[in-house]
Amino acid sequence: MTKTSSLVPGLIGLLMLTTACAAAQPTASAEPAGAESAATAAADGEGLSNVLFLGDSIAMGEALPLTEAFAASDVHFKSLAAEGGGNVVGPFSDKRWQKLPKEISSADPSLVIYQITTFDWGSQKEQQAAYRKLLTTVTGAGAKLIFVSMPPIKPDDFYKPHMAELERAGSAARAVAKASSGEAFMLDASAVWGSAYQQKKNGKPDRSADGIHTCPQGAARFAAWLLDELAGRFPGFTPADPQSWANTGWADDKHFKGC
Repeated sequence: MTKTSSLVPGLIGLLMLTTACAAAQPTASAEPAGAESAATAAADGEGLSNVLFLGDSIAMGEALPLTEAFAASDVHFKSLAAEGGGNVVGPFSDKRWQKLPKEISSADPSLVIYQITTFDWGSQKEQQAAYRKLLTTVTGAGAKLIFVSMPPIKPDDFYKPHMAELERAGSAARAVAKASSGEAFMLDASAVWGSAYQQKKNGKPDRSADGIHTCPQGAARFAAWLLDELAGRFPGFTPADPQSWANTGWADDKHFKGC
């Protein structure tokens, strides 16, 4: 039996749980300026024609179901998530910025989604400066920008010295989004992941045992949540039923380890 053979039934039940959690928790989903701007953009016909996804190796795992989910929803999707980096601030970001502007421009996106990475280290000033630079780059390409909070991690010795920096990255991104005059907004994914790393959900692996990455179930739940969030901001966008993309083989990808 493959990993995908039983993913849909469990996913459907967990989506109901995730939706309930989302309704109970205040998140950046209620950002008036961003939400109003995105809804207006969709009404003006900009909509969700081309989505570009940025992030680290966590986002690489999430991009697997997102690719299938957006395709089933008739939206072009491309991921530039990168192993061991993908960040716009912190280590490796100087090299990342040498290529990123051209990559964003070449993708011709209508929407760029940046999931905050586990390498977004730096002072609050450095984080905000990098997120403003990303916003300028994205708007220069004619797109809107969404920041998404990273899943909580179980830090090892490599990450422990940087947890304070990672914990404030979300607030730095939120501040940039709020000052963006509706060009960006922030989504808090705690409705999906909770406030602390949780390896299993409803008795099944949701996050990798390495304390960082996602398992197929977690990646699928994130994909369904994200598409529902976008549907609330882009009236012309209707997410495909998860049953149309959850069992298409992506869950067997070798990227998923420790599940």
